[in-house]
Amino acid sequence: MTGATGEQGLAAGRLLVATPSLVDPNFANAVVLLLDHDGDGSLGVVLNRPSAITVASVLPDWAASVDPPEVLFEGGPVSTDAALAVALVPDAGADPIGFRRLFDRTGIIDLDTPPEVLAPAITRMRVFAGYSGWGSGQLESEIEEGSWYVVDATAHDIFDDDPGGLWSAVLRRQPGSLAWVSTRPSDPTLN
Repeated sequence: MTGATGEQGLAAGRLLVATPSLVDPNFANAVVLLLDHDGDGSLGVVLNRPSAITVASVLPDWAASVDPPEVLFEGGPVSTDAALAVALVPDAGADPIGFRRLFDRTGIIDLDTPPEVLAPAITRMRVFAGYSGWGSGQLESEIEEGSWYVVDATAHDIFDDDPGGLWSAVLRRQPGSLAWVSTRPSDPTLN
């Protein structure tokens, strides 16, 4: 775990948790799961922004496979007209057709794969409209300026059935002062 400064430990499977100083409406109070990080940049999805659009209305063949709430999540401000699905497989064995492992048992799935082929091989799934992306060095700069905390993710974070409370829940389980940050009011002027 790292705070807003210091060794960042950026890698697939880490969470970016917006610090209170991050006021950009795209990311205020966001929890972003990093799916890829390398010298070219970073890619992730916002975990705590469910939309009102049901998966059944957009991807009806996949609707039975998604975790509650069964809606599209706003993955970020990039390519919001495209869908990306994050899924969990039951073990570290061979990857099923249409699944690309990113870390541990978590990966992304090719939504063009017939659901009858892939759905039985996954245990959990969530669909995101769009994604969050950073160019080379951009995310590191944002962390250094104090916009993000970098912490470890759990499978529960990715598929939490209470995405609205995820920001506080992730911070609350962190050691030290980050746990205190989780108790800040959403509007400090009302404190």
